[in-house]
Amino acid sequence: MGETVDLGSGSGSGYYAASGRDGAPGVVVIQEWWGLQDQIKSVADTYAAAGFDAVVPDLYAGVVVPYHDEEAAGREMDALDFLSATDLQVKAAAQFLARPGRKIGLTGFCLGGIVSILGAIRLDVFAASSCYYGLPSPEQGRPAEVNIPILGHFALGDTWCTPAMVDVFEAGMSAAGKQFEIHRYDCGHGFFNPDIEEYDATAASLSWQRDLAFWAKHLK
Repeated sequence: MGETVDLGSGSGSGYYAASGRDGAPGVVVIQEWWGLQDQIKSVADTYAAAGFDAVVPDLYAGVVVPYHDEEAAGREMDALDFLSATDLQVKAAAQFLARPGRKIGLTGFCLGGIVSILGAIRLDVFAASSCYYGLPSPEQGRPAEVNIPILGHFALGDTWCTPAMVDVFEAGMSAAGKQFEIHRYDCGHGFFNPDIEEYDATAASLSWQRDLAFWAKHLK
């Protein structure tokens, strides 16, 4: 189990799960549109058990939306200044984890998937980023602006972050000569979250194993 921590610099709080291992790499985990709920905390706990120090910045400043209240979740997400949250809160979370010689990764889901790409564009504190079923608009950030290796996990049945959007992103990354891997899964949006009906155990397990291999390559 982790703990609530102050991220400093006026950036609010976050949930921190420590591995207890000297020299552990760090991972910043970004929430879905539901806020800092128990499931996203469990992702940080799982990272800690796997040997990573993980922190989840609270982008909604304490607001947690009940599952399946999509109207409220949409309001909270639409009210979020994605660029400011990336530049301030996500950066503060990385600085919280910073240690001499430590490499830090960034990952996020849904809303957090957008932020995981924006962090790869706007911040120089991350060594690599893993994105789950969320992509920024061209106005927010373009593939050619990505500065670190990207691992992408997307659902073929996603009606929000659609396969067509993923195809455009992949083509942009390829045209710009960026380092990336894109994986598509035969399921729907939100497949990594076991607390919602879209959960797909096979896709979640496979994407997690791919994440661990990706981090072993870029964070060790």
